[in-house]
Amino acid sequence: MASGQDQPQLEAIKNAPQEEKADLDARARQGETVVPGGTRGKSLEAQRHLAEGRHKGGEARKQQMGKEGYQEMGHKGGLSTTDKSGGERASEEGIPIDESTFRTRS
Repeated sequence: MASGQDQPQLEAIKNAPQEEKADLDARARQGETVVPGGTRGKSLEAQRHLAEGRHKGGEARKQQMGKEGYQEMGHKGGLSTTDKSGGERASEEGIPIDESTFRTRS
């Protein structure tokens, strides 16, 4: 998901000179991620739209869950590895995760 820090970069890309946009677009068409959060976009425009959508999706989820639940979910996700889920690792290492805060607010 694009973070709040990526928003200024998205704005800079939107306002970049046409020549710079053409260069970024060519690099994106070669498979390079040129926009933070724009992974898998096949053009500059596609990467920009992907990044903006991911940012909006994360913000919506944060509003639904509330700040505390969103942070707890991030702690749990940050513990995950290729072998184990965040929940498994937290229980093995004795790290408390308050899943009651994960509830979507009505």
